[in-house]
Amino acid sequence: MARPRLGIALGSGSARGWAHIGVLDALAEAGIAPDIVCGTSIGALVGAAHSAGHLAKLREWVEAATWREIVGLLDVRLTGGGLIEGKELLGFLNGLGLAGPIESQPLRFAAVATELATGREIWLQSGPMHEAVRASAALPGLFSPVLRDGKWLVDGGLCNPVPVSVCRALGADVIIAVNLNGDLVGRRFETTPPTPTPTPTPSPSSSPGPGGEGMARALAQLPAALRDQAEALGARLFPNGGARNGLASPGYFDVLANSINIMQDQITRTRLAGEPPHVLLLPRLRDMALMDFHRGREAIAEGRACVEQALPALRRYL
Repeated sequence: MARPRLGIALGSGSARGWAHIGVLDALAEAGIAPDIVCGTSIGALVGAAHSAGHLAKLREWVEAATWREIVGLLDVRLTGGGLIEGKELLGFLNGLGLAGPIESQPLRFAAVATELATGREIWLQSGPMHEAVRASAALPGLFSPVLRDGKWLVDGGLCNPVPVSVCRALGADVIIAVNLNGDLVGRRFETTPPTPTPTPTPSPSSSPGPGGEGMARALAQLPAALRDQAEALGARLFPNGGARNGLASPGYFDVLANSINIMQDQITRTRLAGEPPHVLLLPRLRDMALMDFHRGREAIAEGRACVEQALPALRRYL
C-alpha cells in the first residue's frame, strides 16, 4: 500500500512559532516527512524554510538570536497602516534563501493571508516565497499590510489561524496541526510594583529581553540612527511598569497580543471543530509573549516535546 500523503498545518502565534522548528525536527528524526506544508503567519515563515530546505539555517539563527538582533529587524515607520514597514524582514527572509518562487520548491507549500477589504482567506501558492510569508505575517497594528495582485493583505490568522483546510484541499490524506494559542486565553499579568533601578551598563555579551532592564541594554547597544527609532517604538509598545491591585498595567503588545489571542482562539476552535486534523499538537507556551523571539531555544524544545508525546498516535495513522 502507498503511504498516505501527509500534510502539516503550522499555526500562527508570533514568537511562539519557533516551536514549529522543534516539531519539524522531531518528526524528521522519527522518520516522518510531510508532503504538504501549509502555514499561517509565523507558521508560514517556518514552513517556507522547511519547504525550501533551509530549516537548519533558520534554526541556527533562532537559537543564537539576541534581542538586539530582533530589534534590528523592526524598521519603524509609523506610516502605511502599521508601526513596522517590514523591509528589513523581507531582507532577512531573502537571506535565508526564501526569495525563489513557491512553485519551484521541493515540497508543496501554501501560506495563508487575509484580504483586508473583504476578509476573504487568500492562499498564496505561487510567486516569491518571501513576499508570501511577509503578507501572511502582516499582524494588524504592528506590520503594515502588503499589496499583492491589487489586494491589500494582512495576517492570515484573522481568518484561518491553523490551516488544516488548506492541507486537505491540497491533497493531504493525514494532517498534523500545530495550534500555538490553545492555552493562552485567560493568562493573568501578575506582578509586584517595580523598584526604580539605574540604567544598566551595556554588555556586549548580554542577551536582553523586550522589557525593563533588558530593553535598556538593547537600546544602548544600537547604532544612534536605529536607537532613535527603537526608543520611539519602545515608548509606544512596552509597559511602563505600573500596577493596579497587584496586576501589571498592560502595554501595547499585551493588549494587542491578548486581543488577537482571544479572537484566534475562538476562530481556531470553530474551524477545527468543522475540519479536525488527525493529530493536534498543542505546545505549552503560555509564558512566551508576543515579541519573545529571543527565547527560541525554549520554544524549539517544547515543539520537540509535543511530537514525542504524540508519536504513538502518529504511528497509528502512518
